[in-house]
Amino acid sequence: EYNASIEFYWAPFLVESNTEVNILEPKKRIIKVDSVSKQSKNWEGADILAFNTYVWWMIGLRLKTLWGSFANGEEGYAQLDTPVAYKIGLKTWANWIDSTINVNKTRVFFTTMSSIHSKSASSPSSLSNLAFSRSKDWGREDGLKCFNETKPVMKKKFWGSGSNKDMMSVVAGVINKMKVPVSVLNITQLSEYRIDAHSSIYTETGGRLLNDEEKADPGRHADCIHWCLPGVPDTWNQIFLAHL
Repeated sequence: EYNASIEFYWAPFLVESNTEVNILEPKKRIIKVDSVSKQSKNWEGADILAFNTYVWWMIGLRLKTLWGSFANGEEGYAQLDTPVAYKIGLKTWANWIDSTINVNKTRVFFTTMSSIHSKSASSPSSLSNLAFSRSKDWGREDGLKCFNETKPVMKKKFWGSGSNKDMMSVVAGVINKMKVPVSVLNITQLSEYRIDAHSSIYTETGGRLLNDEEKADPGRHADCIHWCLPGVPDTWNQIFLAHL
């Protein structure tokens, strides 16, 4: 009807990494923070570009980052605090936008972080599992991640540990210094309330639905990152459409 085509391009870090297809182990993940050239050739010429990147960065307190070739990756990487690596990667993306995008032709959007709800009431026993277990995000002592949650959080301005404010500040800082205007779609706060809206045990892994044994172990298998459809992402799309 509008002679439009919509494309989805998989680039979980926006910048390059060795992890996107063949290497899935987070411990082997190396992020090449100084280049988007592999991906950006697919972005050129679009009338509208909508970017986001967050959850793949959140695998630990520090990340293996690299400048230059992956050929020397095992020897040439540096470990940086996650917000620092994120900032360098976003600056690389921002430099490409500022040097390439024709503002008379293309509109650019950036969607803020999608909230994660996997920390209902369990308490960390050691520093090593702090990233996966934070105490009482929404006060459910008997809670188990997002499993069996049927109502949104009703507390005003609720903010869980699954949305990192340091990372959100990085986005604001980088975008505020760009020459090309970027419209920020802030979906984080509205998504925070919806602990009830994830796919939970009705998710899939490796291209298949969970079996009965996996469904019976939501502490391990409940998916509190992705969202049910129809659901919360439809609200994000309504906001996006309003901007357009």
